[in-house]
Amino acid sequence: MASVRFTVTPTKAEDLPGLSDTSPDISSRSGARVRFGSRESVNRSDPLSEAYGGQGGAETPDHSHLDQGVGNSKISSVYINNTHGVDDDDFYDRNLALFEEEMDTRPKVSSLLNRLANYTNLTQGAKEHEEAEGIGEKKKASKSPQMGTFMGVYLPCLQNIFGVILFLRLTWVVGSAGVLQCLCIVFVCCCCTLLTAISMSAIATNGVVPAGGAYFMISRSLGPEFGGAVGLCFYLGTTFAGAMYILGAIEILLMYLAPKAAIFKAEHTEGEGAAMLNNMRVYGSICLLLMSLLVFVGVKYVNKLASVFLACVIVSIVSIYVGALVSAFKPPQFPVCMLGNRTISGHDILDHHCGKTVLQQIKDQGKMGDYNTTSNDTSTLGPTFDPSLAPPLMEKTTHLWKQFCQGTEINSTCDEYFLSNNFSQIEGIPGLASGVISDNLWSTYLSKGAVVEKASLSSSHVPPPASIQQPYVFADITTSFTMLVGIFFPSVTGIMAGSNRSGDLKDAQRSIPIGTIMAILTTSLVYLSSVVLFGACIDGVVLRDKFGDSVNGNLVVGTLAWPTPWVIVIGSFFSTCGAGLQSLTGAPRLLQAIAKDNIIPFLRVFGHGKANGEPTWALLLTALIAELGILIASLDLVAPILTMFFLMCYLFDAQLEASLLLLPLYIEYHGAEKEWGDGIRGLSLSAARYALLRLEEGPPHTKNWRPQVLVLLKLDEDAHVKSPRLLTFASQLKAGKGLTIVGTVVSGNFLQNYGEALAAEQTLKHLMDKERVKGFCQCIVAQKPREGISHMIQSSGLGGMKPNTVVMGWPHAWRQSEDPQAWKTFINTVRVTTAAHLALLVPKNISLFPNNSEPCSEGYIDVWWIVHDGGMLMLLPFLLRQHKVWRKCGMRIFTVAQMEDNSIQMKKDLATFLYHLRIEAEVEVVEMHDSDISAYTYERTLMMEQRSQMLRQMRLSKSDREREGHPGSSSSSSRTEAGGAAKSQAVKDRNSMLRLTSIGSDDDDDTDGGERERASNAGGGNGNGGEGGRGGGRGSNEHHRRVQMTWTKEKSSQYRAAHSGCSTPEGFRDMLSMRPDHSNVRRMHTAVKLNEVIVNKSHDARLVLLNMPGPPRNTDGDENYMEFLEVLTEGLERVLLVRGGGGEVITIYS
Repeated sequence: MASVRFTVTPTKAEDLPGLSDTSPDISSRSGARVRFGSRESVNRSDPLSEAYGGQGGAETPDHSHLDQGVGNSKISSVYINNTHGVDDDDFYDRNLALFEEEMDTRPKVSSLLNRLANYTNLTQGAKEHEEAEGIGEKKKASKSPQMGTFMGVYLPCLQNIFGVILFLRLTWVVGSAGVLQCLCIVFVCCCCTLLTAISMSAIATNGVVPAGGAYFMISRSLGPEFGGAVGLCFYLGTTFAGAMYILGAIEILLMYLAPKAAIFKAEHTEGEGAAMLNNMRVYGSICLLLMSLLVFVGVKYVNKLASVFLACVIVSIVSIYVGALVSAFKPPQFPVCMLGNRTISGHDILDHHCGKTVLQQIKDQGKMGDYNTTSNDTSTLGPTFDPSLAPPLMEKTTHLWKQFCQGTEINSTCDEYFLSNNFSQIEGIPGLASGVISDNLWSTYLSKGAVVEKASLSSSHVPPPASIQQPYVFADITTSFTMLVGIFFPSVTGIMAGSNRSGDLKDAQRSIPIGTIMAILTTSLVYLSSVVLFGACIDGVVLRDKFGDSVNGNLVVGTLAWPTPWVIVIGSFFSTCGAGLQSLTGAPRLLQAIAKDNIIPFLRVFGHGKANGEPTWALLLTALIAELGILIASLDLVAPILTMFFLMCYLFDAQLEASLLLLPLYIEYHGAEKEWGDGIRGLSLSAARYALLRLEEGPPHTKNWRPQVLVLLKLDEDAHVKSPRLLTFASQLKAGKGLTIVGTVVSGNFLQNYGEALAAEQTLKHLMDKERVKGFCQCIVAQKPREGISHMIQSSGLGGMKPNTVVMGWPHAWRQSEDPQAWKTFINTVRVTTAAHLALLVPKNISLFPNNSEPCSEGYIDVWWIVHDGGMLMLLPFLLRQHKVWRKCGMRIFTVAQMEDNSIQMKKDLATFLYHLRIEAEVEVVEMHDSDISAYTYERTLMMEQRSQMLRQMRLSKSDREREGHPGSSSSSSRTEAGGAAKSQAVKDRNSMLRLTSIGSDDDDDTDGGERERASNAGGGNGNGGEGGRGGGRGSNEHHRRVQMTWTKEKSSQYRAAHSGCSTPEGFRDMLSMRPDHSNVRRMHTAVKLNEVIVNKSHDARLVLLNMPGPPRNTDGDENYMEFLEVLTEGLERVLLVRGGGGEVITIYS
């Protein structure tokens, strides 16, 4: 046998170029004991001759005789019904012969690894993938996704997060809330999305993320009820986001790019707001129609434009930072006109004079009557002129005078506040070094219709209320902290953009968490720094001026940009258009995914689309809902709607409500043991009933599978548990979670042994309390232990809360006479669990397993994954390592490669599979080359079969032995003579071979007390061979036919000769001339080779997990099966034999 680590030559030399020169010289090793690459039949001559003396001239066994004898035996083999010839070793893998009977349901790992590790991104995320896992149908070859973290997640998230709020509303939020409170708003909103991203990352890293994005992760994690509700909120939020982006683009168009393009124009100041809303509705509807048509024509055009839109966003943000730095040295010139401390709109300064009057030179002296020649100049512009040194100057009223007075004359009736305060000019952008941040630290919330004022400027003490017809800058909406949170929150959404592209990502499990969190950190840093920069560079009245009226209608954030405000205006327009297109692209696909899941029946029609899968009907509904948002026509009113949908999607409110549950849980945890008959207990019963009925609907999903354990314990004569460490091991595996049922079987009649059953139940409860195991105990009274165990496995649990895993101990004394029926009960339990599709765990040497107070400080848990059993071998060590006893143990996974397997590729596939499962383990592929079967294997097999043959020949039922000792009625002399001889011979045989007879006997288990009593009362005439007496076929027929016979000396001798052939020299001679069955030799060869490899690699492991071969279909080979398991696990300190339940228990899909 050979065991090489990652040095095997590939199946084809061209698979790995350059390694052909290093391939092992097969021809040079042809004489070795291990022959690499051999697929020939077993050479029986050398090992057999070696076994019988090892002399070269020894008689070689006759191959023809061997082929006939063993071949006939193989046809009725104890393991398989094989119709192939003896030498047909190509049909079965000689190195895995122990597992060949179940290869159809438990395939070799090497044949399954590639399909487990490599997945295809389907449009659906659960059912289709699992069908692909279970059926393994071949998919059409498609181009593998190649997008990485930066291009696939990071940049799309930046594009979706940065948008309309940053360019249109962030300066206004800073001016209203102040720098400190605005930092708090940004921090709270960013923390909310960061926590959501962390939760999303936990789902994404829990396995492979299929195509479908955030909805699939939510619905497959929370279930269809919560998933459907949250999915609809996410859909509506995305749809209204599209409407918000379109409104932002139209606002930029009509207010900053092309103000003259307005269709509706107000004749009076009062109607300007209504006219603006109507313009937004008209242009917004037109823009929505054009964008919908573009999405309908093809998403590929949207994707091509995405990079252009992203470049606009990045250039705009960079220009803001550059402009802020430049302002420290050369602030941009944006003067703001103030009347007292009130801000004047720049749109009303038509003559560009911020003052009441202006001095002008009079060139035509004849027109002096139109001017006032007073020397009192109230204008703040220009120096004081000396009339004797300059031409005559006349004072003329400005355009602002007309806004506050009833005429243009100096003596006209004017507004009181206008008369008591003077005009002044301040710098709208003082610059980074101006210290204006001290004035912008604190909040200045305004009511609707209030004038934007600068508190540091002087004004009259009791200013009269301003009229809306006057040229002030007014607040169009009442501001507050919560309202500003609602408006700003949509600017941090868009974090799902990366997960929506999961189908295009090369490694979605890695890219989604890293890219999304990095994008959130980047945008959070930009937002926080922008708040500080805006507060440090821009004056407060300009910040509170939402539409930039005080700076002549410029975009406020654009006044800070370098080199020109047009960079921000154009960049923000294209970025909002791009974000709107992305929303109109993603929302219909999300609705289509919800409709295809069929969780909301009336949405089923929206699951259909064009032939290429484009969601036509979903796009139509999305456009109609987005039109509702556009008809609202106000960005400030749509943004809070968006906030509600996204907050519900992010479960922010649910987290707050969950905190209210802490107090009742605290009271319950600390022992509210009062039983008042309160309604909560009734509600608990109703909730338990409801949950059980829900679980009854179907088997659990693969992602929800956890071992629900039934622990089978055995009690001794004093009602003490024989192996309490079994329950300790179960507690370490469960860690207090899930269902645990501890069961035992009491032999006897229920009516007579009810008290013993109660005592056994109390013993189990006491042991469960000692081991701190939360669960239930069950005690069954049965005549036969194996029947009691079968009944327990069938009836344990209630509804959907049934055990799916059985834990039982290894029958250590199966070769001894102390417990002759333990191994038969063991094999029967294995068969019952297999028939019930339950997983089976068999700890061997359970007394050496650590208890809960003996944590393993170091070492490894070794997993030998030979055949695929649904993933039990992957799940169990992961669960064990959650307990403190095994937490510090590492994990090593070994799998077996044959000659035809590419072990290098197997290692890569296994590492990929474990990476998708988030299991950290060392991976090793052990190569088992085909080799000749050794002499030791033949000798071991021969000894096993000779022992089994002896047991069959000596397997006399108790009724037969009693018949020999108590003959039936006949003549008195014959009866006495025959009875004495039979009794003498029976005592002699019983004393010489008592041990082997007790092992082979079935009577203690297969024949209950009632049958034995009836047989005894019936006298010696009933020949009872027992249910398990497979060797005494004639005795069994006599028992069933109830044939009455009179015993004589001759008949007694003939009967003993037929049933105890090994007691004669001829019988022993036949046993010595036996040749081992070929199928048994192959299985023993598998056990020996695997044991050598396992002991060599895992001799120092803390625990070894190993696939447990299935029991033989033909029960005549039960003794051989136990021997194979013994050979397989020899030399290992702690072994856990594992059999899967027939279904998948782990999945790489999240």
